[in-house]
Amino acid sequence: MINTRRLLAVARKELIQLRRDRRSLTLAFLLPVALLVIFAYAISWDVREVRTLVVDDDGTARSRALVEAFAASGYFTLEQGADARDVVPRIDRGEVQLALVIPAGFAADLGAGRPAQLQAIVDGSDANSATIILSYVQAIVGAHTARLGATFGAAPPVPRIQLASRVWYNEELVSRNMIIPGLVAVIMMIIAAMLTSLTIAREWERGTMEQLAATPVGRVEVVLGKLLPYLAIGLIDVAVTSALGVFLFDVPFRGSVVQLMVLSALFLTGALGLGMFISAATKSQLLATQLAMVVTFLPAFLLSGFMYAIEVMPPPLQGVTLLVPARYFVVVTRGIFLKGIGAEVLYVQALLMLGFAAIGLALATRAFRKELG
Repeated sequence: MINTRRLLAVARKELIQLRRDRRSLTLAFLLPVALLVIFAYAISWDVREVRTLVVDDDGTARSRALVEAFAASGYFTLEQGADARDVVPRIDRGEVQLALVIPAGFAADLGAGRPAQLQAIVDGSDANSATIILSYVQAIVGAHTARLGATFGAAPPVPRIQLASRVWYNEELVSRNMIIPGLVAVIMMIIAAMLTSLTIAREWERGTMEQLAATPVGRVEVVLGKLLPYLAIGLIDVAVTSALGVFLFDVPFRGSVVQLMVLSALFLTGALGLGMFISAATKSQLLATQLAMVVTFLPAFLLSGFMYAIEVMPPPLQGVTLLVPARYFVVVTRGIFLKGIGAEVLYVQALLMLGFAAIGLALATRAFRKELG
């Protein structure tokens, strides 16, 4: 039977220790904000200012109109080249990412109703950027071709099926809108585990564990009492980082704040329990911190779906991601921020995070019981 009075006494004791520990306070409140700002500015899948070499061998009004269409898009920084022999050395040296070669006869072909050729050469050493750049090129050329039909009377064949596409939830395809909600999940996984990884190890290093063991406080009461202050801090961090994402980076928030806090509490409970388990198992603050970083950072960053889509991973690795709690919280944060969905959709993630919380608390309690013995 849990004694609420003893549990709150342990929580009060942990708060007093935390208030005296400036390093932990810095880790708790400043590090999440710093990580969010740094990662939000540093990580971007948008491709802009594409360095582009233009070789216009046609030199006509129609070829210049095509070049102006690229310049007007805002995605390309154009530079005129003398001839096609400049392309290979410039791309080899990394001076340009894209080369547009307009051959002689481009305008004549358009005027005669023949297909006009345009060569786009992309540096494929960065496959992701190359794919995005090619999509930009195709979109601009397609839009320009449609305008030519009205301007020059060289109308292309009209397709029988006209495609009308629309992007939901992230209409402008701004990568920051997807990155920042995922960052909230990844950062909180790291911070929560690191915070509680110091708790029990601190008791051992300061020689106060014997005093705690001599009290009538039960194992579950100790674990929950030590966890509660950090749970409150974690929820404050979620609120602060989410507010930064909305007001500093203009990320849309379409869901419920209450649902975000409730699901965050489930996730944080498991992460805090994991950190406390590491703390009890190692008895060293330095070792516990290092182990917590390894156990949380790499899986949360690489295997949660934050950086790389889980669907494109090899099947064995997809199976491993099922054991990464941040995977489910990333779905929650992106769903609440961008889609405004609630429990009717996120109940599976909620149940899995509830299981993670139960496992985290069980591991922490078991490890602490072993130490007291």
